[in-house]
Amino acid sequence: MHQPVRIVDRGAFRGGHLERGARRVAEETPIALTYNGGTYAVMMATPQDLADFAVGFSLSEGIVQSPHEILSLDAVELDDGIELRMWLAPATAERIAERRRQIAGPTGCGICGIESIAEAIRPAAVVANGRCFSAAEIRMAMQALPPLQEINIETRAVHAAAFWTPSRGIVALREDVGRHNALDKLAGALARDGIAADDGMVLLTSRVSVEMVQKTAAMGAAEMVAVSAPTALAVRMAETAGITLVAVARADGFEIFTHPERFIDTAIASSSEAASASRHDNASAHKTSIRESVHVG
Repeated sequence: MHQPVRIVDRGAFRGGHLERGARRVAEETPIALTYNGGTYAVMMATPQDLADFAVGFSLSEGIVQSPHEILSLDAVELDDGIELRMWLAPATAERIAERRRQIAGPTGCGICGIESIAEAIRPAAVVANGRCFSAAEIRMAMQALPPLQEINIETRAVHAAAFWTPSRGIVALREDVGRHNALDKLAGALARDGIAADDGMVLLTSRVSVEMVQKTAAMGAAEMVAVSAPTALAVRMAETAGITLVAVARADGFEIFTHPERFIDTAIASSSEAASASRHDNASAHKTSIRESVHVG
């Protein structure tokens, strides 16, 4: 039976002493995704929430446009991994037959096995204008993440992707050893529950690479917030896709990389207005001083 967390023996060297003990560690399992009997991809992933993973991966890769195109889904446990067997509607099966390939996707890679540079940087879907979020909402959303990361609390070794809305808080959270997998699982969870992603923000505990932006855009989310920094290509892709990208989100603040016009914060607005008024007053005083100097002269 494949479990997401295992207990392993280990030696701990601290304070000049070596002590024997045990530690809970995250499991990595080969997950094969097959469609109509043919293997499309093999990913190393955490063996949990696999139905969400199967649906989310299928959506983000463009294999299906809706979960309803997946007629059946079975998780078959094998000795050395798990096979997610999906059967698609005939029209969908014909569409992917030409592009089926065998991919080996290590944990740190989200686009292994692609056949061209153009495919690697395929344009992200353009999302509609999302709602504006305040600094308080962003902080509130990110502060709600850690207590819900059950596997990470045990292992300190997995990523999380979550979806937050102002009215409901964190609607769904998924974890995985692979950040791409965690986001695919989140996408699958939202799609299976019929939750639209245009009224909230995607939260990530990882850095933001270009494929993370592509997956977020495919979900239809207009804002993503990450703990770590983005890559330059991710910033360009988010700008083009219409996604507000907030990153380096820590307790003391965050950085806004794209579409700052959607960000609202009354304190900042008030500060900006005050600064503008101050600059105007200083400028007026300076002009008055100049006029007086000229008059005296």
